[in-house]
Amino acid sequence: MTFWRWVGLASAMVLMASAASAGEVGVVSGVHGPEGPLVVDGSLYFVGWNDDRLSRWDGHSITVVHHLAGCNHNGLALTHQRTLLLACSADPGSILELSLSGRQLRRWDADKKGTPFVGGINDITVAPNGGAYATTFGPYNGVSPPGKVEGKLLYLAPGAAQWSEVAGDLNYANGVGLSPDGTTLYVSQTVSGSILKFTIKPDGSLSDRSNFALLDSLVPRRTMSPWLGPDSMKVDRNGDIYVAQWFGGKILKLSPQGRLLHVFQIAAGDGTTNVAFDTGESHLYVSVVKDAKDPKALGFIVMVDNVR
Repeated sequence: MTFWRWVGLASAMVLMASAASAGEVGVVSGVHGPEGPLVVDGSLYFVGWNDDRLSRWDGHSITVVHHLAGCNHNGLALTHQRTLLLACSADPGSILELSLSGRQLRRWDADKKGTPFVGGINDITVAPNGGAYATTFGPYNGVSPPGKVEGKLLYLAPGAAQWSEVAGDLNYANGVGLSPDGTTLYVSQTVSGSILKFTIKPDGSLSDRSNFALLDSLVPRRTMSPWLGPDSMKVDRNGDIYVAQWFGGKILKLSPQGRLLHVFQIAAGDGTTNVAFDTGESHLYVSVVKDAKDPKALGFIVMVDNVR
């Protein structure tokens, strides 16, 4: 793995390096399947789904904190107990709970009914109440067209031992995010190019399923690929949603009403997969594959200035 110049990773995560384009700074290169960027205590965690590893940059060096062959590491979230929830996107998928040093604490391979996570676990988010939501995706090999619609939303209630299905029939469920007050859940449907929203009930179950945003109505299509669509997402402290567009090479910033606020064009590649904030939300860290058609998914982590 080779790296672009990175000088000083303090709490503000200020970087100085050769810019890939105006306002875009290279952070990490040589990652096969970059995903899951997450800033914890001034360190940047990220995964490589084709590398089967979770790594941490502490400002001086890269440490591989977790490796599990066949996991296909994907989404990553921080729990209230300061542990990590990691999505294994290999089909059928798994959810791992890890310490910050990468030690496995728990593993789930099925929901509370014993149903395997068919389609692979794609992304995970933690709610203000300490519960967590995860998505399952669907059959994908990078070559075949979209197949069976089997995406689901899963929920782990605070203190619960097992995950429960709270929504189904999702067209390749991908990124998942929560409003700051924990009352609204957003989920990407990659193949349909849409984002849905749900109302979250007090027990964590979902209601009022509705359309939130259709990416084709917000930005021009970059390609006719059926996989062009929303990937993972993050929600900032103001409730604005930042969505990576796979095959689109961009991050879309949306208001809680679904209005397009800004488009971050990512020059490093067209396979944008995920986004994270630094401590002050003044910068975005974007995981991106150089060529979304590349089966090795060679890519980068780049930094761009946020637009408030």
